[in-house]
Amino acid sequence: MKKIIFTISITLIFINGFSQDSTTFTNPLLPSGADPWSIYKDGFYYYTNTVGDKLVIWKTENLANLKDAEKKVVWIPPKNTAYSKEIWAPEIHFLQGKWYMYFAADDGNNDNHRMYVIENSSLDPFEGEWIFKGKIADEDDKWAIDGSVFSHKKQLYFIWSGWEGDENGQQNIYIAKMKNPWTIEGKRVLISQPTYDWEKHGDLNDPINPPHVNVNEGPQILSHKGKLFLIYSASGCWTDFYTLGMLEASGKSNLLDPKSWTKNAQPVFKQTPENDVFAPGHNSFFKSPNGKEDWILYHANSEPGQGCGRDRSPRAQKFTWNKDGSPNFGLPVKTGEKLPIPAQ
Repeated sequence: MKKIIFTISITLIFINGFSQDSTTFTNPLLPSGADPWSIYKDGFYYYTNTVGDKLVIWKTENLANLKDAEKKVVWIPPKNTAYSKEIWAPEIHFLQGKWYMYFAADDGNNDNHRMYVIENSSLDPFEGEWIFKGKIADEDDKWAIDGSVFSHKKQLYFIWSGWEGDENGQQNIYIAKMKNPWTIEGKRVLISQPTYDWEKHGDLNDPINPPHVNVNEGPQILSHKGKLFLIYSASGCWTDFYTLGMLEASGKSNLLDPKSWTKNAQPVFKQTPENDVFAPGHNSFFKSPNGKEDWILYHANSEPGQGCGRDRSPRAQKFTWNKDGSPNFGLPVKTGEKLPIPAQ
């Protein structure tokens, strides 16, 4: 079950028929691109999204100009391997002085999806050689997608979406410590599973009546004022009800203790038919070039019923913080609405 950015130049550009000057942009950022992810380093944003059969990186000084960004295929999997097909939700991270790209892949059979990682020791991920480091899994080695890495108190953690056993039916969120950027240390810990009705839309045979396929996937971490917020996608991506939920934990807590995490009873970002935004999900976060603004990057459809295909396009908008320190994403902005570019 799956799922698939942005820069503004000083010249006049056009996206979806809307003219833009050097101070504004409109969503979507690209015509197509699910599972958008970006990182800012040394004056450039490095962006990636699901392509399916390879790993691609975009490079730009401002994500609002993604349409015209330089891009490069950095890795093509060898044929007939356990990780040669259905490459989903790549992420690029700079950890311990090297670049890493994490991705889910299989051999053509979704039941065999697992997480993998490649490494590049060059300071510029467009240069040097990307080396395959292997599979990332705990000792259970169950179905896994949407892996992400974050550091807290100098400890690396891996979070991902997985099955409890070997059969499809429900996707949960797991966390584990990492010994290094390519190795999990210890057992996985379950910290979220679908419990609310808004997390349970998606039976493949009957999208209206139970039983449903229950989904928690695409986990991402936000840290703010001593708290950790895990934002995840809920319900089937093939439905218009795909949405974002949130878990919260104190930065002082044991992150491997499920009791440290509290789930928000309501989604924190969902479809807005009045704005022509459907199934918003699989997000990531980035800062503006001046480091003062917080932005959410996500994919969505522009029409109902478009499902999990190439109609999903990357979008971005600025978000704020509530008085209790939690993020306030607001509503997905209208397709084609002019927005100020991230502050320089």
